[in-house]
Amino acid sequence: MVTKLMKKGVSLLLCAAILIASTVSLSFTAFAAGDDEEEFPEAAKIVINTEFGNGTTLLKEDGYVNAQVEITDADGSVLSDSAQIKVRGNTTALYWMQKKPFTIKFSSKKNVLGMGSGKKWALIANLFDPTLLRNYVAFDTAQKMGIEYTSNQRFVELWLDGSYRGCYTLYEPVQQGVDRVDIDIKSNGGKKDFLLEFENTRVEDDVTYIKCHGVRMIVSEPEEPSEEQLEYIEGTLNDIFETMKNGTREEIEQKVDVDSFAKFYVFNEFVKPFDFDSTSVFFYYKDGKLFAGPPWDYDVSACNSQDTQRSIRSNAIEGLFANDKNIYQFMCKHNWFYVEAERVYRENKNHIQDVYAQGGLMDRLRERYGDIFDKNFGEAGWDIKKAWINYQRRAAPTYGENFDFLKDWYRQRNEWLDGYFDNSVEDVLIGDSDGDDYIDIMDATLVQELLASLIEDDGKIALRVCDADAKPTINDATNIQLYLAELEPYGNVGKSERRFFKSHL
Repeated sequence: MVTKLMKKGVSLLLCAAILIASTVSLSFTAFAAGDDEEEFPEAAKIVINTEFGNGTTLLKEDGYVNAQVEITDADGSVLSDSAQIKVRGNTTALYWMQKKPFTIKFSSKKNVLGMGSGKKWALIANLFDPTLLRNYVAFDTAQKMGIEYTSNQRFVELWLDGSYRGCYTLYEPVQQGVDRVDIDIKSNGGKKDFLLEFENTRVEDDVTYIKCHGVRMIVSEPEEPSEEQLEYIEGTLNDIFETMKNGTREEIEQKVDVDSFAKFYVFNEFVKPFDFDSTSVFFYYKDGKLFAGPPWDYDVSACNSQDTQRSIRSNAIEGLFANDKNIYQFMCKHNWFYVEAERVYRENKNHIQDVYAQGGLMDRLRERYGDIFDKNFGEAGWDIKKAWINYQRRAAPTYGENFDFLKDWYRQRNEWLDGYFDNSVEDVLIGDSDGDDYIDIMDATLVQELLASLIEDDGKIALRVCDADAKPTINDATNIQLYLAELEPYGNVGKSERRFFKSHL
């Protein structure tokens, strides 16, 4: 009897296990089948009716106009309220650009499509991008890389004063706020945190510009800084830039969030925005350190500009791009910063590869939103072949051709970056001048021959015998000899360290 009961119990347990396993399997299968819907919600619908019905002909100089805004999410929820809208942007706001971007400004903060609360929202037209994907791919990748305060985004369809305007992307603009760039611009009389935008040449009214160490910035937050605040911001920046240029790693790390700079650097090396040396590049100062980001404006990136002298490097699959631009001209002087960049690249390589992989981000986005992309160039009437501006890359005749071009460019760019970091960053044994993984008297002799100009440095001798940013001296040869004789002090000889070889720049 006991045996029969035990067998019956075991049978029941096996049946339960099979049932549980089947249930788990079904639940995972169901989730996998709905992955795209979970990852990318259905495009929301935005209907805007302006006070005088002139929304489609608005110009930037018209400023804000009164409007009624209704936003319908995929779940049927509706946000309807009075607001103001205006044409936003610079090149995209020029009078001959028919599909214009807009700023929506509510009278109070609204949580729009679950993206957090704010008064202002940016409706981006993606006018210059025949795939409509460059901005979305860039922001999605930046978020996955952990770049702080990267704006949330949603694809939407826009109706403006009864006219269907096609596919837009709704973003949180880059500005101070708990759900935006969370910085404190009020404490200590407004002399604490601030938000900056790199702006090389453009001049606009009601905008505050500063210039430190040759780098020109817009003070974005606070919007209207006092003279005292400006003096504080300029003094803080001058101190940081001087340290960036001439300080040790330890000194720089006290004033700069190196991790954010490394992430933002790798990200921009991958997507290569045309304007990285001119505009729309943000930095913020928080809790006593300068941070890089958040990202903004990537419609003219990833080889989407004409083959002019200015765009040669931004379009090219090969070569470094961001290392001599804006503030990065200071950070990229340091060997150890490239080692940090290599670390960030390795940690995020899977996110970058997913952009162009078969069934990856681009494929999933096209599968999910292909119908509204088609409507943008069909029902809304925007011409995919039109070269909107003289520095935009001329589009291919079909959406598929433009899509395939972009996907292949991302693939080739990442393959170059992968090989570049492989060949440029090595684990070195300090003092091992000839790179044979063994320290002997020949290593000291090699340094002496280099100092006597009897041989030329291959770009690696210096980085194997001294501090990463220094040049070999007779002390380096002496330290190797002291190490071999087991006499202290002999510096860092015998230690292993990852270093970047500048000969590969």
